[in-house]
Amino acid sequence: MPPRLQPPEPAPAGSTPSVSPAMLRRLEWRVRHALETVLTGDYRSSFRGRGMEFDQVVKYSWGDDVRDIDWNVTARLGEPYRKKFVEEREVCLLLVFEDSPSLQFGSAGRTRRETLLELAALLMLLGAVNRDRVGLLYASPAGFWFRRPLPGRQTTLHTASLLLGQAAPSLDGETRVEVPWRFALNCAPRHSVLLWLGPFAPGPEPEGWSVLRRRYQAMGFRADDPWDIELPGNRLLPVFDPLAGRISMLNTASADERSAHADWRARREASFASLFPNSMDRMAARTDAPVFEAMVEFFHRRIRRGAAK
Repeated sequence: MPPRLQPPEPAPAGSTPSVSPAMLRRLEWRVRHALETVLTGDYRSSFRGRGMEFDQVVKYSWGDDVRDIDWNVTARLGEPYRKKFVEEREVCLLLVFEDSPSLQFGSAGRTRRETLLELAALLMLLGAVNRDRVGLLYASPAGFWFRRPLPGRQTTLHTASLLLGQAAPSLDGETRVEVPWRFALNCAPRHSVLLWLGPFAPGPEPEGWSVLRRRYQAMGFRADDPWDIELPGNRLLPVFDPLAGRISMLNTASADERSAHADWRARREASFASLFPNSMDRMAARTDAPVFEAMVEFFHRRIRRGAAK
């Protein structure tokens, strides 16, 4: 398992924090406004809650599920009774932020990392406004740190500010990120919502991923640069590779380069779909498009698909 780190310290009094309280308040206002208008009911309806909780025993009626019959009560009273359940609506969110150096690439003025950080903050603030418990597991090449899911607006705002103020991983030295998935198994209650934000490069699924998917409601979020979708026209471009730590020349007129890029894109899509087979459980935000609108559309798609079933 990678080394466990201490969460970053808040900015000292009198200094200028990288994330100002005013910035978080503006994001929170947008989230609150969206929940009262365009996202009314969609956010909470997108999650199933923690499960089904026993409520009471009631008389069996024609059409009720026979699997819910309480045979002990039925035998004692001489007529059929069934167990009635209600769905627990408390939601616990566990965000996993995989801070790979590859996220530091950006061709459109904003990097993948900046895009995912904004999306993470919006998701956490959604939880805060809905009085959900929000936790964070942050992983980088240096190790990981964890903030357990707790209720409360101020607690969630503090967690969001720690993530947004986290320094980007160094491009010198180790670049591989090892997310502690075994540790994540015990980070939140069963049926919590796990939101994994990362680069999602092509590769095998993490060890124990099938167990995590059974324990949590897992969703994946990545950021796509325009170059991830399609290489620019026939040009010879100097590009910085954050993983290799060097500048390389990219010839987008080369058939081999374009073929290799198309192969990488196909493998990346296949890997992402393998981790999250339901298309409603995965989202790709664009670095050249508003993140907030993409998040709203994600929840709209989920609720529309649920209503169509």
